[in-house]
Amino acid sequence: MIKTAETYHIPVLLKESIDGLIVNPEGIYIDATFGGGGHTKEILSRLKGNGKLFSFDQDTDAEQNIASIEATPAQAEHFTFVRSNFRYIKNWMRYHGIDAIDGLLADLGVSSHHFDDEARGFSFRFDSPLDMRMNKNARQTAADILKDYEEEKLADVFYLYGELKNARRIAALIANSRKTNNIQTTQQLQTLLEPLFKREREKKEMAKVFQALRIEVNHEMEALQEMLISASDLLKPGGRLSIITYHSLEDRIVKNVMKTGNIEGKITQDFFGRITSPYKLVNNKVMTADREEQERNPRSRSAKLRIAERQTDDKQKERNNKSTHRRFD
Repeated sequence: MIKTAETYHIPVLLKESIDGLIVNPEGIYIDATFGGGGHTKEILSRLKGNGKLFSFDQDTDAEQNIASIEATPAQAEHFTFVRSNFRYIKNWMRYHGIDAIDGLLADLGVSSHHFDDEARGFSFRFDSPLDMRMNKNARQTAADILKDYEEEKLADVFYLYGELKNARRIAALIANSRKTNNIQTTQQLQTLLEPLFKREREKKEMAKVFQALRIEVNHEMEALQEMLISASDLLKPGGRLSIITYHSLEDRIVKNVMKTGNIEGKITQDFFGRITSPYKLVNNKVMTADREEQERNPRSRSAKLRIAERQTDDKQKERNNKSTHRRFD
């Protein structure tokens, strides 16, 4: 059953993320993760005149929430929905005749809807097919990965994307089990792996297993990297990124890009040894949900908000000069 826009996904750090994003009410913005439309509605409420918002989502379920936007003509005139993975934002902006934007917001991770939909296989709370595709038209499911990946590749997935110390044991158990029966459901996977985890850590470790499979199914890390690179190319000087992350893997990538301008977090310097970066951090300390929001929406507990501004050439030079002065003081 499709949920309403209000229950599909509760927007996290709503005010903080939009306050940090909107610097030009008549600017052009991207909401890379439309979901239930919560962040989109807040952005639209702050636009006027020629202000424009392009909201992306690859999940057909999310399209049901467009109606709540289009029902308000004042908002609809500023709004364009793009059914696509956000990794293709640059291509879609070119298609719409846009060569520069004033800001991009992304609420990464998975919508509440995905965890709560019994049929999608994102959660081990339900016994359902191991699907986990955010784009229902994608070919590969989580069950396909468990069936087709070589044992070593499976171990890499669990180690890299789940940060599981016993990734090799998990992969070996799966590889041995599928010799007789393929693992098709969330319950089958949970039952198979439970003996590997201590009871007090069982849910956390199982959540990491499911996280790893979900990331691999949806190529989340690659998509995030491509989106951030495209956003850097599209952002005008003074434009901003406002990104909400939920686990250390995606947060590390976002932090690296905002601090150094590259995915690896490699610090680059000019001829004089001055640090160069296309961004200036708006919040030096990561923002998190307060106690009231965490109680209202438990899934906000792991959320981290980072905001950065694309520097103008003059600001970059000024920052470099300050860096040089500090080194010689």
